[in-house]
Amino acid sequence: MDADSTEDDREPRAEDRWERRTEVPLAVASLLFLAAYAIRVLAQGLTDGWRDLCLAVTLAAWALFAVDYAVRWRLSGLRLRFVRKHWLDTVVLVLPLLRPLRVVKVYEAVQRRHGRPRLALHARVIFYAGLSTVLLGFAGSLAVYQQERGATGSTMRTFGDALWWTCATLATVGYGDVSPVTPRGRLIAVGVMAVGLALLAAVTGTFASWLLQVFSREDDERPPGS
Repeated sequence: MDADSTEDDREPRAEDRWERRTEVPLAVASLLFLAAYAIRVLAQGLTDGWRDLCLAVTLAAWALFAVDYAVRWRLSGLRLRFVRKHWLDTVVLVLPLLRPLRVVKVYEAVQRRHGRPRLALHARVIFYAGLSTVLLGFAGSLAVYQQERGATGSTMRTFGDALWWTCATLATVGYGDVSPVTPRGRLIAVGVMAVGLALLAAVTGTFASWLLQVFSREDDERPPGS
């Protein structure tokens, strides 16, 4: 390699090569996890064989994430600093319902791989926030419905009730007509509330930043004294 070569021309790190190779497989594993979990929760009258198969798929998806996390930790050489640097991956590994978030990274991976123009920064933030809301909302609805159905005093009698509650919670509206009553259901509710606030802050902050840029450009293009 020539001494004047830029950093972009250097050989990619082993960790970067591993991430590029595993982005799509892990996204597929995330979708399989979500599908298997949805079948276990929503399908009525599943035989023991199908139920065991769905459980095996969810465990296999977790195992893939654990292997990926361990390999990246090893390749990074950061030791405990790896946990702080990749805190989202750590949370996803610990909390299974956040695994569908890996699907969001596929869009960026495909864009890089095919060299297509990316969306503008503000559009990407809104796109990622919207897709994350859909995935986490569906996963949260499944989780809270699994805990609340059949519970004494529960108002969440159908999956539709769970979806309605999740939409109201993510939007920070909180009508109160449907709410969890079990300890695990309320714990999931706290997570959904936190996600809703974070996503709402991301979208509103990005939109406000975009408006400021638009108004700033208009002021710069306006003739003096107008």
